[in-house]
Amino acid sequence: MTWWEALLLGLVQGLTEFIPVSSSGHLVLGQYLLGLDKETADVTFEVFVHFGTVLSILTVYWDEVAELLGEAWAGLRAPAKVPARYAENDTFRLGVFILVTLVPTGVAYVLFRDALEQAFSSPQLTSAMLLVTGLLLLLTMIRPQPGGELNGIKAVVVGVAQSFAMIPGISRSGATICTALYQNVKPERAANFSFLMLLPVVIGATILKGLELAEQGLGTAGMPLLLGTVAAYGSGIVAIYVVLDVVRRGNLQYFAYYCFLIGGLGLWLL
Repeated sequence: MTWWEALLLGLVQGLTEFIPVSSSGHLVLGQYLLGLDKETADVTFEVFVHFGTVLSILTVYWDEVAELLGEAWAGLRAPAKVPARYAENDTFRLGVFILVTLVPTGVAYVLFRDALEQAFSSPQLTSAMLLVTGLLLLLTMIRPQPGGELNGIKAVVVGVAQSFAMIPGISRSGATICTALYQNVKPERAANFSFLMLLPVVIGATILKGLELAEQGLGTAGMPLLLGTVAAYGSGIVAIYVVLDVVRRGNLQYFAYYCFLIGGLGLWLL
């Protein structure tokens, strides 16, 4: 991978990780169009660009993450008070909801890991799933002004939506935000929850791939990987604020048109 290919794919990863148009789908299509070998590029490049997106979330949501970690530590120190803390503390409940979403995601990964990894070699499947993402976004128009709050059941359903987003072309942020909106969760609350619940998923995936990377070695690809990471970090911050603004305005359907365009062109040309 050359430096300009890494820079381009890093920008794509950072933007599409949060903008609901599927980062995995764009990386699959981007690597295919650039003629890159997915098998050799996967471990090293994705470890670094996902680390960049983690830094994006931590930069934007540093105060919220610090509060979540503080409440988690308080819960571990006094487990007998956990029920009362859950009932009285909104931040502690949010942390529990984030943990709840990991259950269906983890189960789906364990059961379907091989099939999911094979799906990344199919640009045609990716294009078709982009059309599905577009439909999910378009359907938010049936819930124009949601005003409810999260609860445990809603968090589980959002976690199930996240598990489907492991298929390339299904946007993780799109699936989770839309699912929360369908359940009458306030738009900004839905977006914030989607971004925060990404942290343990990406950190876990980065650790797993990092262990593989440690066995294989970094080689001579240091500069392209650094450029990709920085690009993913910077574009990720921009994308978070863009999506928050769009969700507040209730205009997710505009991303649907983009997904229809790219997915349709992919099915036609690839």
